[in-house]
Amino acid sequence: MLVKTFCAAVNGLEVTTVTVEISMARGMQFHLTGLADTAVKESYDRIKAAMANNGFKMPKMDITANLSPADIKKEGSSYDLPLAIGILAASDKVTNDRLDKYMLVGELSLDGHLQPVRGALPIAIRARAEKFKGLIVPQQNIREAAVVNQLDVYGMETLLDVIKFLNGDDSYQPTVIDTRKEFYEQQNKYELDFSDVRGQESVKRALEVAAAGGHNLIMIGPPGSGKSMLAKRLPSILPPLSLAESLETTQIHSVAGKLDRNTSLISQRPFRAPHHTISQVGLAGGTTKAMPGEVSLAHNGVLFLDELTEFNRATLEILRQPLEDRKITITRANYTVEYPCSFMLVASMNPCPCGYYGDPLHKCTCTPGQISRYLSKISGPLLDRIDIHCEIQAVPFAQLSKMQPGEPSTSHRERVIKARLIQEERFKDYKNVHCNAQMTERMLHKFAEPDDASLEMLRLAMEKLSLSARAYSRILKVARTIADLEGSEKVQSQHIAEAIGYRNLDRGDWAERGI
Repeated sequence: MLVKTFCAAVNGLEVTTVTVEISMARGMQFHLTGLADTAVKESYDRIKAAMANNGFKMPKMDITANLSPADIKKEGSSYDLPLAIGILAASDKVTNDRLDKYMLVGELSLDGHLQPVRGALPIAIRARAEKFKGLIVPQQNIREAAVVNQLDVYGMETLLDVIKFLNGDDSYQPTVIDTRKEFYEQQNKYELDFSDVRGQESVKRALEVAAAGGHNLIMIGPPGSGKSMLAKRLPSILPPLSLAESLETTQIHSVAGKLDRNTSLISQRPFRAPHHTISQVGLAGGTTKAMPGEVSLAHNGVLFLDELTEFNRATLEILRQPLEDRKITITRANYTVEYPCSFMLVASMNPCPCGYYGDPLHKCTCTPGQISRYLSKISGPLLDRIDIHCEIQAVPFAQLSKMQPGEPSTSHRERVIKARLIQEERFKDYKNVHCNAQMTERMLHKFAEPDDASLEMLRLAMEKLSLSARAYSRILKVARTIADLEGSEKVQSQHIAEAIGYRNLDRGDWAERGI
């Protein structure tokens, strides 16, 4: 007897419908075909134990299970449930009436309970696209899968529950989640706020400019000056996620298995802060499996690299292509996947090995050579992709204790959202361009062309401050954002002047002059 059940194979964000074909004949062996990895091949033992602990016996027959299409690699334990149901249906323990209407995914414990799987959300999207009536997933995956409308999604606890449902038990009901209500309720709930930061008004201004234009930013300052504290509060002033951005971000986290079981949609922009010992694979993604790395997990959010100079230089160089293309292609011997990775890079670093170069309160013990070698850990091409260089000093305790709480994040956010709306209108006819940081050279000449006075100021600044030629485009992009924050249609000289002040590391004399 031949029976078919349906599941899915996840490769990156691409999902392929997999047909599980079960055929039985005389004999006593189990054959599994279809390019299955070790986890899939081990499913027979899990299925056998789960069936025995739920009152069923593995048929004493020659069983051939084929996972079609056979040329796509099948990885993970999510095939346990469709294989088990197929075997039971082939031995007349499950009726065939509903098998072609539902997609099944789930790992089986030895006692028959269903364990969560990765990628439930993209699988649900695929099931709807393939016109399946419903999807059966483990109960732990129900919230992320139920995000997809026009699809009946059932969260099941055990193998026995699935058997009862497929045999016609209508006591099981699909899960319905008011996605929009939950999404908008969680959008503005932030534990960290800019009002917690006393002083550092110039740095807050730089972060606001970066948020308004989607610019990458680096903060340079001594230990304890508040670099990490400020960076962690950046998401609270970024524009809220749209539903489309949220769905795309949630899919990436679902595939990576990073989604909280109580979460349906990610409603706030991601903030990823990997440790400086992270490997190249951890940052870019792709181990023996096609897993997203930190650059993709930060998609539509912030990637914060604290103590930038402590990262391995080869690891940092991986960022060059993702920062430019806003996507990353991972190629290994047995797969090639592409993940989106449009993120804001925010980095922090000390000015020297001891951390106190240019600090008026502490004496620096580093030699000029040590400082030069320390700064050279960051390559020119990477620094070229960072629009704003912000110097920061620690606030003395005498001033810190007298200061009032700072301006709240809501005020900063209002200005940022207003500027972003201007940019959305400006770039509505340009595909994949949503903010000033994404402008091309041709777009710069159209939207950020300085007037004669501003151009002369920019020329003098480049000559006197030894600014590099690569700083020209960055200054214009940042100036365009500053103008948007002020509601100015034209880029004016004061906007250029502020933007020039954000290019400190491009100055030829930076390592010799002190902060």
